[in-house]
Amino acid sequence: MELFKLKSKMHKFDTFAEFAKEFNLGKGDLVLTHRFLYEPFMKELNLEANFIMQEEYGVGEPSDEMMNAILKDAKKNEFDRIIAVGGGTAIDIAKLLVLKDLDDVVDAFDRKIDLVKEKELIAIPTTCGTGTEVTNISIAEIKSKKTKMGLAVDEILPDHAVLVPEFLKGLPYKFYVYSSIDALIHAIESQVSPKSNPYTKIYSMKAIEMIFDVYLNIIEKGEEYRFERLEDILIASNYAGIAFGNTGVGAVHALSYPLGGTYHVPHGEANYQFFTEVFKLYNKKNPEGSIKEVNSMLAGILGVDEADVYEKVEEVLGKLLAKNELKTYGMKEEEIELFADSVLEKQQRLLANNYVPLSREEIVSVYRNLY
Repeated sequence: MELFKLKSKMHKFDTFAEFAKEFNLGKGDLVLTHRFLYEPFMKELNLEANFIMQEEYGVGEPSDEMMNAILKDAKKNEFDRIIAVGGGTAIDIAKLLVLKDLDDVVDAFDRKIDLVKEKELIAIPTTCGTGTEVTNISIAEIKSKKTKMGLAVDEILPDHAVLVPEFLKGLPYKFYVYSSIDALIHAIESQVSPKSNPYTKIYSMKAIEMIFDVYLNIIEKGEEYRFERLEDILIASNYAGIAFGNTGVGAVHALSYPLGGTYHVPHGEANYQFFTEVFKLYNKKNPEGSIKEVNSMLAGILGVDEADVYEKVEEVLGKLLAKNELKTYGMKEEEIELFADSVLEKQQRLLANNYVPLSREEIVSVYRNLY
């Protein structure tokens, strides 16, 4: 049984300019990024690389339509390396650009074609949540199916993961919080996954510890405190990515996908809505399994009894950003059961990583409690 792998080479630079010099960025390189990152960090370097600005193809999280439009234009360039500089969207799109003879990304997500890697991929995250720079997973909204789908194959794994803390300086507080909550969920879902093991736990537990340390200090000292810990939160997100890249994530992500796919709720924000409700259910069903280790750790960090950890987690996260009722996103009551059926039909890849199995009735109850 394989326990652990980390195939991406890890790098850290204080600035993008240092990275560009070390990696000799230039002809033969295609950079997928955003104008708001290009102008302050890349323009003055006068690089000979080709640039594609993601926002010119749409806003929000990746969809099959956005990916296909970028894929079409990327093919107009001669390049051997793809450098993705952005959040999870940019990196997840770039992962598909490395594949040979791909014309429609849906064919890749549906596994209708042979997946062959022909380009080198360098991933530079500019948020602190997805961990996608070290995973073999790409997530997209498949509009024709009105849900998100994941492709998890080593052919799309980044060859290099590069951490550059300066990119977090311009991340607005709201996106910083949702992004880092996503990392926290990655770490905790990894910790209780059936595939969790002593190697992944090193990363997931350290990520949980670091993220809560930053959060508690933000609550005490104010929003601006986050700028003192940009490298820490970026590394914590990376640790969580390493952990769940080996174990997978479960029901929190699975239940969030219909909400995100139907109402275009950003990934981290959607996950936040389901996080504690799913873990309360997990804990109720089996408090003596691996979740007990999580409960003990959280109780120590938060200074409460183990029985009260998820209420305290809700309190702490609520002080950073309030959680919303699902109906505030436009969700209709009749969609509760439709979403549950969609999860069971389309997200078995994720449900296989659940701490304990959840029945249809239990999934419906989570949606109903949060509605």
